[in-house]
This record gives sequence, structure tokens and C-alpha cells, in this order.
Amino acid sequence: MSCPINMKGYGPSPIPEEAKWIQLKGIEQVSGFSHGCGKCAPQQGTCKLTLNVKDGIIKEALVETIGCSGMTHSAAMAAEILPGKTLLEALNTDLVCDAINDAMKNIFLQLVYGRSQSAFSEGGLAVGSALEDLGKTLISNVGTVYSQDGQGPRYLNLAEGYITREALDDNGEIIGYEYVSTGSLMKSLREGVAPEEAVKKATKTYGRFNEGVTFVDPRRVD
Repeated sequence: MSCPINMKGYGPSPIPEEAKWIQLKGIEQVSGFSHGCGKCAPQQGTCKLTLNVKDGIIKEALVETIGCSGMTHSAAMAAEILPGKTLLEALNTDLVCDAINDAMKNIFLQLVYGRSQSAFSEGGLAVGSALEDLGKTLISNVGTVYSQDGQGPRYLNLAEGYITREALDDNGEIIGYEYVSTGSLMKSLREGVAPEEAVKKATKTYGRFNEGVTFVDPRRVD
């Protein structure tokens, strides 16, 4: 059965690209800021990729990985490869690591479907915006927590930083922790602060740490 209405002249559905509704027909029409996450084939690691695209060209890339050491070094290669390429070139470029390639595929779909973070922002986001996600000290937020039956969880690294001690109450439950703000520590060291003073300055507590009955080193697993 033929369609009674000729739909050929309508073209693709309009999508939002930096506060403009466009009918996407060419990669050079794509502009946007977005993120994509991917995993490697053995599923031993993952990547968060952030791209800022202007008129189809990648202007900045932030590559964050967690997993194997090879993936970390692949991130360095991807950071050299991506800027200056068209979005389509990047999609068809071997970014070395499965997880980074997978993240590239996912972010490509977001951008070409108008699902970017800057879809409704006039002019999009300025180049350099990718670093804003890292905060003032320019360090990735990494959460690392280990747990064992009978011993409970051990917080190793959270948004605040590197956990040095956990405070437990009478029931052996975590009520707070002491941590070293890694970003603040490195900032102080770069500014010439003595190491001991820098560590002291960057060491803080969270929760009801001072009310702890027992204090444990989360990196000691008996």
C-alpha cells in the first residue's frame, strides 16, 4: 500500500544544536558539548570521554579512564589524536583502547541526535569548558570502595580525596573518615609548601569522625 502523503520533501526531523533547530544532513552541522562512557571488551575498565564540537570539528577532548595501565596510556594517545578531527573521522579512527572507542561511539550518537549538554545553549560552551568538570584542582573524581563479608566496607578514595582513616562506632559501622585532598596537596607542593605542612594542610575529616570509637586504616585488610 502506498502512502497517500509524499513525505520525501520533508527531510530529517529538526534537532537542537546549540539553541538552533536544524535538519542534520552533514557532519559539519554538528556542534555540541557532551559526554560518552564506554567499556573495554574484557570489561576490565571504562572510559568517560568529553568532547566539545564546533561545526563538526572536535575542539577539545577530555579523556578519563579507570582500569588497566594500558588504557591509561591509550588515553594519552587519544588526546593527541582527537582535537582537529571531524566527528566522523574520530568515529572511524582507532583510539587504541576498546573503552575509548566505545565511549566515542556513544558520544557520537548523543551529538547527532541533538542530546548534547549544550543543545539549548546559544553558542554552546566555550573551548576549555571540559576542564570545569574537574574542579579547581583539575583532578578527576574517582570513587574506590572495597567490601568484604564479615569485615564491612573500606573507603579507599571518594570525592573528597584519598581516605587515610575510617571512624567506627560501637557497632563497627563507619560514621566518618579522615582524608587527604589530593588536588589541594599537589597545589600546595607546586607552590613550594614543605611536604609535611602540605599534607597537614590538605588533611581534613568528614562526618562524625571525632566521635569514632575505633579508627582503622582502610588499606589494611586482615
